[in-house]
Amino acid sequence: MTPSDKHPYDSVAATGDALLRLDDGDLHVRQDGPRDAPVLLLVHGSATSNRSWDALVPLLTARHRVVRIDLPGHGRSAEPTDADYAIPAQGRRIGTALDRIGIERALAVGHSSGGYAATALAEQRPDLVTALALINTGPGMDALHAQGDLAIDPTQWPPADEQIRRFASTGFRTGYQVPQELVDDLRGMTYRAVTAAMQASTAYLRQRALPERLTVLGKPLLVVFGEEDRRWRPSSAADYRAVRGATVEWLPGAGHTPILEAPSQTAALLLPFAEIHTA
Repeated sequence: MTPSDKHPYDSVAATGDALLRLDDGDLHVRQDGPRDAPVLLLVHGSATSNRSWDALVPLLTARHRVVRIDLPGHGRSAEPTDADYAIPAQGRRIGTALDRIGIERALAVGHSSGGYAATALAEQRPDLVTALALINTGPGMDALHAQGDLAIDPTQWPPADEQIRRFASTGFRTGYQVPQELVDDLRGMTYRAVTAAMQASTAYLRQRALPERLTVLGKPLLVVFGEEDRRWRPSSAADYRAVRGATVEWLPGAGHTPILEAPSQTAALLLPFAEIHTA
């Protein structure tokens, strides 16, 4: 590739933010840590952004290059121009972004529905994904807790802070205050982006349960689940033991989002796995 052929965003610093101009919508990428270190790719869940990893990232960067991508329509990434929020499309866009910034191998870590996009990436790019770590990612629709009436009226969009906190409350253990950053992230999304992303996750799971997909993939797998998850039945994490060699860990006192509720405990499980599978 000659200098004149390079995309204006192809040269991305190892630390900092960049906007990658992809054909179907710009993607925001955040990188931290040494450029030449093994790569950890962190994929956030629906209706949030890469900021959901803020408490965990400083615990990972001593020996890893940490890459975070705002999924389409989330955070600082544009909505997809083709309105395609399907999980395979999300995986494809992540792969394109990693190619753009020169990453050839990464351990993919997904929180909540971000685990589906990470899995889709591994399905499409097994050469790129060395291993998978899933944090409170529901294995199948039968593991979903009934959520009651938490819907937000589209005619009242964008919602007020209290509406968002009520909507997001099951994403944390009882009594945990939803961070203002995540409230702001959700309010900054369109109603279409929020609902389409959630529907895409449901469609992906209904097509095929995650343990079945992961068994076919044959990638090393770490599963971490907060014991007080109010979105997914915590005992359902055991379903991942159907994947040969999978390691399944439960975090006492943590809810659906241990990356914010218990970052040190989450890092203590993730780092030894990463040391083995990013070498």
